[in-house]
Amino acid sequence: MTKALYVAALESHSGKSLVVLGLMQLLLGKMAKVGYFRPVIDDVDDGAIDNHIKTVTTHFKLDILPKDSYALTQSEVVDLFNNGRQGDILDIIISKYKKIEAQFDFVLVEGSDFSSDGSIIEFDLNIDIAKNLGIPVILIDNARGKNLEEFCGNLESAVNTYIQKGIEILGVVANKVRPRNLELLQQRLEEELKDKTISFTVPRVKNLSHPTLQEILESLDGKVLFGKDNLDNQTGSFGVGAMQLHHYLTHLRDNSLVITPGDRADIILGALQANLSDNYPTISGIVLTGGLLPEPSIIKLLEGFETHVPIISVQQGTFDATNMVGNIKSKIYAESKQKIATSISLFNSHIDGELLLERLKTLEPKSMTPRMFQYNLLQRAKKHKKHIVLPEGEDARILEAASELSALDIVDITLLGDQEQIDKKAMQLGIDISHLNIINPATSSHFESYAETFCALRKHKGVNMDVAKDTMLDVSYFGTMMVYQGHADGMVSGAIHTTQHTIRPALQFVKTKPGIGVVSSVFFMCLENRVSVFGDCAINPNPTAEHLAEIAISSAASAEAFGIKAKIAMLSYSSGSSGKGEEVDKVRKATEIVKSTHPHLQVEGPIQYDAAVDPLVGKSKLPDSEVAGQASVLIFPDLNTGNNTYKAVQRETGALAIGPMLQGLNKPVNDLSRGCTVEDIFNTVIVTAIQAQEN
Repeated sequence: MTKALYVAALESHSGKSLVVLGLMQLLLGKMAKVGYFRPVIDDVDDGAIDNHIKTVTTHFKLDILPKDSYALTQSEVVDLFNNGRQGDILDIIISKYKKIEAQFDFVLVEGSDFSSDGSIIEFDLNIDIAKNLGIPVILIDNARGKNLEEFCGNLESAVNTYIQKGIEILGVVANKVRPRNLELLQQRLEEELKDKTISFTVPRVKNLSHPTLQEILESLDGKVLFGKDNLDNQTGSFGVGAMQLHHYLTHLRDNSLVITPGDRADIILGALQANLSDNYPTISGIVLTGGLLPEPSIIKLLEGFETHVPIISVQQGTFDATNMVGNIKSKIYAESKQKIATSISLFNSHIDGELLLERLKTLEPKSMTPRMFQYNLLQRAKKHKKHIVLPEGEDARILEAASELSALDIVDITLLGDQEQIDKKAMQLGIDISHLNIINPATSSHFESYAETFCALRKHKGVNMDVAKDTMLDVSYFGTMMVYQGHADGMVSGAIHTTQHTIRPALQFVKTKPGIGVVSSVFFMCLENRVSVFGDCAINPNPTAEHLAEIAISSAASAEAFGIKAKIAMLSYSSGSSGKGEEVDKVRKATEIVKSTHPHLQVEGPIQYDAAVDPLVGKSKLPDSEVAGQASVLIFPDLNTGNNTYKAVQRETGALAIGPMLQGLNKPVNDLSRGCTVEDIFNTVIVTAIQAQEN
C-alpha cells in the first residue's frame, strides 16, 4: 500500500477542501499519525499562515508546524520557472515532502489552487509533483456552469494525461453538480472512465459557496460596529434595503444579508426586530454602505440590543458593495465550523471513502523517477559518510566534483597527485579545495607498506620490491591499495584512464566476493519518468550463458539495493520462443539458469527491448508475462549491444546515465568514462559511497 495520496484540482474553486477535509477525517480514524503537506501555496503576508494549512492542522489538531507543511509559494515557483530552474522546484518539493513522510504513517498531499499568475503552469506542475513523489491522485473538478459534454470531456482528458504519465488515478470527484443532474452525470462518468478509475458526484450546496461575514469584512475592508464574535455567520441570499421597511421585510430569506446605506435607521432596526421575531427568517448580518454611520441616538439604541447579528460599515456605495459581495469566492477557514461540518458530511454522503482506501491498499508504488532516485542517493550517502579516493586529482572535472561533494558534506574525499600541480589547477579554475585531502603517492607515509603488501600479494606472479614500488607510483594502484587496506572506503577513476587501467588493480588484489565468477557493471539510466538498470555495458565483451545469468542476478540485486523493484528482461533480437540461432539460444539458456537458481526473481527472456519496456508491445508479444512492458533491469547479450544502446539512449533522449557501477568486487571500485561530466563524477562517487555502506 502506498503511504500518501495527492488531491489535485483541475481549476480554481473546484471544492478541493471538501475532499481534503473528508479524507483527513477518514484517515485519522484508521491511522495513528497522519501528516498533511502542500507542495505549493498562495503567497501570504509575512507571519501569516496559508489558510488551507491553518484550517486542516487546526481543526484536526495535527502535530506539524505550518512552516513544515509546505515547500514553496506561488511567487517562488514562478520565479524559478521563469529563470529556467524547473528542476529546482521539484528538488525543493521532494526534500520537504520526504521530511514529512519520515514523521507520519500516511501523508495527505493537497495540490495547488489555480488562483494566481502561475496557474498556467499548475496543471503540468501537479502532474510532475505527483509523479516524482510516486503517489496516486484523486482529481476534483467543478461542474458549475458547464454542459455535460464539456465537463466529461475535460475530466476524461485530464485522467488520460495523468495515466499516460504513469500516475495512478485513485478516483475522480465531480463537484458542485446541480442536484437534479447527479444521477445523469454519475452514469456518464462511469461510462467514460470505465477501466480507468472510479468516479463520484457531489451536489452543489449553497452555504459552502456563500461568504461569511468575516470574508465580507476582509473583501470590502470594512469595520465592525457590532457582533464581532459572530463574524463566522454564514450568509444566504442578500438584498439591498432601499425600499420602505414594510416592503423590504417581504424580501427576507433564511440567513439574509442586509445591505443598506448607513443612514437607513428604519431598515437597520426593522431587520434586527425581524430577526427576533418567530414570523420572519434569520438575519446573518448587516452591511452599512457609503461610509455612513447611524445617528448617535440610533447607535445608543443598538448598543442595548442583545443580538447575534454582526453589523459592519464599508466605504463603498450600495451598488458597488452589492456587486463585490456577489463576486466573493467563499473559502473555508479554521473558524468556519459550520462549513467544515457540512463539507465532511457531504464527503461521507457522496464519496465512498472506504472504497478509496481499499483501492489504495492494492496500489503499489510505480517506477521511481530520476529526481526521486537522485534525492534518495544523496540521503543514503549522507546517512553514513564514507571516504572515497579519486586518483585523477589534477583533472579539472574531478576537482570541481570533489569540491562540490565535500562542501555538501556528503563524503570525505582524498585526491591523488602532486599537491603543487593540484593547487595551481584549482586556483586557475577558481575552485576551493582547502577542505580536500591531497596525497602524493611518491611522498606518502604509506608508500613503503603499500609496496610491501603488493609485493606479497603478487609474489606468485614474479613481482619483487622494485616492481612493487614502481607499481605503487601509479595512482590507480595506489588508490586501489588505499581501499584494500581500509584507508579509503571506495575508489572512482577513469576520467583520464582506460577502463582496463582502472579495474585491473582491483581484479589483482581486491578480488571478487565469494561465489562471484564474473565482475560486471550496470548503469542507472535516469529516463524521463523512470530509472532503469542496464547491464552489462562496460566490462564483459561476450559473456557465456552462465556469465549472463550471473550478470542478471547481480544486476537485480543492485537494483533492489538502490530502491528499484527488479523485473529482469534478458534482451535478444526475438521474443519468446519465436527466434532461433546461437545468440538467442544463449539468452534463453541464461534465463533458464536465473529461473532455476533464483526462482523468486521476476525474469523474462529472450525478449526484445520494445516488448520489455512498452506495455502495449509487451502485452501483444508476451501476454502472460509478469515482466513484459514493465522491465526495470535490462540485460544485454554482449558488450557491443549494451554499450552502444546505453550511449544511444543517453544521447538521443537526454537521459542521465549514472555509472558504470561495478558489481562483484569485495570493495567498491568504479570506472568513469573519459567523456564524463562533473555531474557524472558526482553521481558515481555517491553510488560508490552507498556501495561502501552495503559492504
